[in-house]
Amino acid sequence: MYAVIRAYTTKAGSAEDVFSQVDSEFADRIPKQVGALLYTAVDTGDGSALTVTFFADEQAADRSETAVSQVQQSLAARFGIEEAGVRRGPVMVSRAEAAVAHPVNIGDRRS
Repeated sequence: MYAVIRAYTTKAGSAEDVFSQVDSEFADRIPKQVGALLYTAVDTGDGSALTVTFFADEQAADRSETAVSQVQQSLAARFGIEEAGVRRGPVMVSRAEAAVAHPVNIGDRRS
């Protein structure tokens, strides 16, 4: 497995709007399109976020770059989101509970 972790910043007050858009427009479609095994978006507070994406291998991660760039451009135009950094590398240790396979939606936090 191979992981890509991206850090993002947004304009003040737009983080929840960004997460709503990612949830409704991209979270189901893009991971399937790029071959991601797991995609997560994490609200790290203060208008910042992380995405953590797992792929079968580095080549799959490399193939995802065009789609990721298109999503980033769309979100930048609408919400002022900017990529603040990327870390990537092979997954050396991994454990997961069955709950990881259950989708989490932004609406789950609101209830």
